[in-house]
Amino acid sequence: MPSPAVVASRLARGIVVYAKIAWWGLVAPHTGGGKSLVVPQAVIRSDRGVLLCVRSDLWGWELPGGAPESGETPEQAVVREVREETGLDVAIERHVGDYRRTGFRPHTAKVYLCRPTGGELRTSHETRAVRWFDPRAVPNTLFPWYLRPLADAAREPEGLGRAVSHSERQGLRAIWAGIAIDLRMRLSGDRAGLAQTTAPDSE
Repeated sequence: MPSPAVVASRLARGIVVYAKIAWWGLVAPHTGGGKSLVVPQAVIRSDRGVLLCVRSDLWGWELPGGAPESGETPEQAVVREVREETGLDVAIERHVGDYRRTGFRPHTAKVYLCRPTGGELRTSHETRAVRWFDPRAVPNTLFPWYLRPLADAAREPEGLGRAVSHSERQGLRAIWAGIAIDLRMRLSGDRAGLAQTTAPDSE
């Protein structure tokens, strides 16, 4: 368990993070000229399991990925983001699906199943932790909106190149779930971060 001073420092930084994320999620979408946000993300699988990361701002396990830079395709962006955040080079195997989220920070997550081809696993200025997990026992501090993409990636595609399309609204329940996970991680550190829960089967 971290010392009281460390916990207090983490909580103080967390308040600043919450304020920035509140602006990003509630105000920024209405000041961006109506441009739709697309966030490519990777489900990276190998014989070591599935790779998850914890970002430096909001603490909780998630899929690596991020927004494309100017002129990038989503496929190019996800390969670059994975390299920057985890140190790994990956090859895309297939497009898992598009996850359209409304409510808090509307966006579309384009998720790709990837396999590592090189590089060396490491953290970065964007990620404070990167680890392989058994895909059947993901950490219980995984942000819940990643459960469906992980389950979909585990399924065999019904047809070549066929990707799923899913829509969901992220309201207060999702916001509070994210805050609760972040607080657990800040208060308990890796003890909370590595506790596992059974991953659900895909519907």
